[in-house]
Amino acid sequence: MIERRYVTGALAPTKPLLAADRCDRCGAQAYIRATLPLGGELFFCAHHGRQHVAVLREKGAEIQDESARLSATPGTAGDNER
Repeated sequence: MIERRYVTGALAPTKPLLAADRCDRCGAQAYIRATLPLGGELFFCAHHGRQHVAVLREKGAEIQDESARLSATPGTAGDNER
């Protein structure tokens, strides 16, 4: 008997985007993660995210948008970014 496990966005914890996560279009730091319904992820900078996020949502992708971090200016890098 084959056991199947399904993970949905409601059950899976959201991982924060790190400085090492790069935009799949231009290579800039990613601030938006699109998790596709059939699996896989796409990463976008804020600019390319704005261009593609509406269509991705229509296709059923879960969107994690951390572009608001661009407005905040921390004094130092976080421990996970060193």
